[in-house]
Amino acid sequence: MNAPSSPDTRRAPLSQARIPDEAFAQMRRDNLARWPTGAAVDFAQALERHRALPPHKQLAWVMRRAVAERRCLTQPRGGCGTFELHRQLMQVLDREGLADIIPTTTDSYTRNEQFDLAQKGIEESEKAGRSMLNGYPLVNYGVPCASQLVDAIDKPAIMLTGTAMPKLTAEIGFAGGYSGYLGSGIAYTTSYIKEMSVEDGIRNYQYLDRLAAMYHEHGVELHRRQPGFLTGTNIPPSIAIIVCVLDCLLAAAQGVRNYGLELGQTLHLIQDAAAIQACGELCQEYLKQRGFDDVFTPVTSLHWMGAWPQDDAQCAALVAYGGTLAAIGGAVSVTTKSTHEAFGIPTPQANAEGLRMTRMAIYLARNIRLDGMREFEAEKELIRREVRAIVDKVLEMGDGDVAIGTVRALAAGVLDIPWSPNRFVKSRVMPARDADGCLRILDAADMPFPRDVLEIHTAKLRGRAQREGVAFGPELAIQSVYEISEPIGKLLSDKWARPPGNS
Repeated sequence: MNAPSSPDTRRAPLSQARIPDEAFAQMRRDNLARWPTGAAVDFAQALERHRALPPHKQLAWVMRRAVAERRCLTQPRGGCGTFELHRQLMQVLDREGLADIIPTTTDSYTRNEQFDLAQKGIEESEKAGRSMLNGYPLVNYGVPCASQLVDAIDKPAIMLTGTAMPKLTAEIGFAGGYSGYLGSGIAYTTSYIKEMSVEDGIRNYQYLDRLAAMYHEHGVELHRRQPGFLTGTNIPPSIAIIVCVLDCLLAAAQGVRNYGLELGQTLHLIQDAAAIQACGELCQEYLKQRGFDDVFTPVTSLHWMGAWPQDDAQCAALVAYGGTLAAIGGAVSVTTKSTHEAFGIPTPQANAEGLRMTRMAIYLARNIRLDGMREFEAEKELIRREVRAIVDKVLEMGDGDVAIGTVRALAAGVLDIPWSPNRFVKSRVMPARDADGCLRILDAADMPFPRDVLEIHTAKLRGRAQREGVAFGPELAIQSVYEISEPIGKLLSDKWARPPGNS
């Protein structure tokens, strides 16, 4: 019963324009008919469901309150292959982990809309008594189970779906009382899927954003969130923010007014703090340029998204440092990891431990800010210049239309993503870490960054190559991808005081 993969020749030309009501109504009918659980989605009942939730379980309200009180909230990832196991996980994260936001991460079959295979995974999981899926098959279990999951916790629930195909998952989750959805057309399509065009990814998320806006038009504010990049490699802050801006503008055009932004951590305190602040400011700058004066754009910081070490002590440092970075950077929330990252999906208890570890770090760094520091302000200005150069060119290439400009810019390499698996992305831009630990652009490929900006990046990277006696080139970039996962004895040797040649 999965939807056919052939393109729909009846669809309108790609545009950033809001989907017309009549067309959207037909799109919803077609979407909900693709799997039996879609029949249980009743929009009027869904509205009543959300109105009945107390404010502290409505993510849009919670995020606004957190900004007003300058809080940094915690949210993990997590999903299990059966309803009962997933409910237990959510309760552990809520009660033992003290998470402010409770996730439901969907499984790979659900992400790829292979619902028949997800059903087999459920059956195998129930037979084995443990999760045989890497997430929760939300569509297969349907609206009543989604509602029970939301009722089982005392915090807002968010869907973490990791997919370029969000339409049915969103309908089921929203109808069950989930008040947040993570994902976007550009970031997820360029991060997660090889064959889907970026145009199709944008269209799929225009549906989701139009759905969230429809709830808003009926008095229910949901929280939509852009996911940053989950490629497991290094993404310079400016490239992440460029995509944040473009995804945000696409969502606003569909009527979304509560849209979070996510940035993966570079693990350099000053660069991360500068990126978090610049991201929020630049998104607001471009929103206002285009007449959107009422879009709320809180910024979330993601724990390190690259390769993790296998040593628990090193992982604990990364977890705690990630909370510190988020708090000092002024992020409204931080998406957490655990000390089990190098080995696979963490246990509920390890996940909860990572939450508490992060929470303590946030507490210790709760009122520290870097505003006014010379290095911080310089880094922020550098990021601003990089972002504006590319976003302005993308808008120019689309004659003002964000959707068209994005597709054209990716095809030309004007917009590029490092190590993207998507075949519609050139993926020639190459980052590396400089001697101070900041992520810089080693090779800009066809991205039109200002020449003097690239000279700064090159000088900093040559400084590292010279200091470490390595070649200035691609190997520096590859080394940077795996650097953090290296044993601490290699990263920071304890043999430093010995004469050269003595081990």
